[in-house]
Amino acid sequence: MSYLEVVQKVKNKQIAPVYLLYGSESYFIQNIKQLIIKQVLSGEMDNLSSYDLEETPIQEVIADVETYPFFGERKLVIATNPSFLKAKPDKLPFEHDLLSLQNYLSAPVDYSILVFIAAYEKIDERKKISKLLKKKAAVALCNPIKEYELQKWIKNLTDQLHVTMDNDAYEVIETELSMNLHLIENELTKLALYVGENGHITKQITQELISHTSSSSSLRLVDAVIDANLHKAITIYKDLEKMKEEPIALIGLLAFQFRTILRVKLLKLKGYGQSQMQKQLQVHPYVIKIALNREKRFTVNHLQAILDKLTNADAVMKQGKMEKELAFELLLYELIQPE
Repeated sequence: MSYLEVVQKVKNKQIAPVYLLYGSESYFIQNIKQLIIKQVLSGEMDNLSSYDLEETPIQEVIADVETYPFFGERKLVIATNPSFLKAKPDKLPFEHDLLSLQNYLSAPVDYSILVFIAAYEKIDERKKISKLLKKKAAVALCNPIKEYELQKWIKNLTDQLHVTMDNDAYEVIETELSMNLHLIENELTKLALYVGENGHITKQITQELISHTSSSSSLRLVDAVIDANLHKAITIYKDLEKMKEEPIALIGLLAFQFRTILRVKLLKLKGYGQSQMQKQLQVHPYVIKIALNREKRFTVNHLQAILDKLTNADAVMKQGKMEKELAFELLLYELIQPE
């Protein structure tokens, strides 16, 4: 099942005896885990047991699952790192008795819920135990969403929060927070509280209230340079100062952005498509998308000149030739000068 399907069933209190949560998106895994804890235990945390299967054999976990709870009607057992599901299991100082798990899956008890958390991109679906888990357990695939799914996912969240949002506000969220789902949920919750139930979130409200990350702020710095807006660039820099960002680190962030723009531009000139660029540069597809929007505003020579200025400013700061804060403000002035 998909992440949303499992979430919906758990919310409706359709609790399965066994769950397998696997994938590399920790946000999805943690959400389902917390939801199961809430629905199963109803605050009775004494009935929660957690095991790391790199430290505890599965047969001991099953023994706990089959032990009747001391308090309440049901107990919840969470087992992480089931490396026996991987194509190449990790070497451990003990052996997992998978037969005990197979037997349990055939006849699970009705007073315990067993949750496996496999924070792996893939499991080996050819293995007998993997096939049995997929057949007997509620399986939630928790891999990162695709870039094209982000707006739909944000829309689903705003619907749950009972608010609406401008298309321009969607773009601000995407630009500022990229694919950080945990951060997106926190920021949308904050915006929803501000506008109230059935309220409407505008671009202006989003820009004023959203928490800016250092990475997103470096993107806004690039935008300020592109727009030749020195006042905006200095304002963004002052915000970053409040976030305790060091000028040398900011040069690194700017250098990454402009270097990516240059590399994307060069690949585009060679006829590369967006997916080919992503494979070549080994960066997130969203980074390529942003760079493609920006490269049109620069020539190759201009980008190379900007990178030279960043390199020189970095050397000036590290050699102590000028106060870092002043050197960075002068750098911004130089970057915004006509080519």
